[in-house]
Amino acid sequence: MKEANNVQLIAKLQPDFLGFIFWEKSPRFCVEVPKNIPKNIQKVGVFVNASFDFILEKIKTFDLQAVQLHGQEAPKICAKLKLLTTVIKVFSIKDRFDFSELSPYEAACDYYLFDTKGKLPGGNGEEFDWEVLRSYPSQKPFFLSGGIGLESVEKIHEICQTNLPVYALDVNSKFEIDSGIKNEEKLKKFKESIAL
Repeated sequence: MKEANNVQLIAKLQPDFLGFIFWEKSPRFCVEVPKNIPKNIQKVGVFVNASFDFILEKIKTFDLQAVQLHGQEAPKICAKLKLLTTVIKVFSIKDRFDFSELSPYEAACDYYLFDTKGKLPGGNGEEFDWEVLRSYPSQKPFFLSGGIGLESVEKIHEICQTNLPVYALDVNSKFEIDSGIKNEEKLKKFKESIAL
């Protein structure tokens, strides 16, 4: 999210989280987070290989309740941030994934997020093969991301019936009118479709 009026529209749908990207190379780069977001919606700052001090400044300035780390952030940075806020560490998947990469992060973050490996650190609009997640070895809850759209509803219901600890769905580009501007009607339809 990046435009105040659009943020207010989407906030009326009562998502659990709203994401704000603080990576300058992104077309969704957010300069300022609107102040009047309802308290029950968590504001998530999205970062890519940012310094601890930069992330800390954004947490304080915009009262972020969580950070989503899309780069090669070391476990010790994640652990340090975890003392201050909720940490969501992102891992990108294409056709396969070495889940041993998660081991150093088990104690260092609150959630994982699995996204599609693409040209950009996120927001590529492509879905990875969710079958890869059947080998997920951890009990840590995770966010599912990567090209999720209205056409994904059936698959979402299927994966939510497995024993996998799917905690949340992270949607983005498939619901955009323009970079960072979300389609309220599509999101409303999506929310209604995935209600279990």
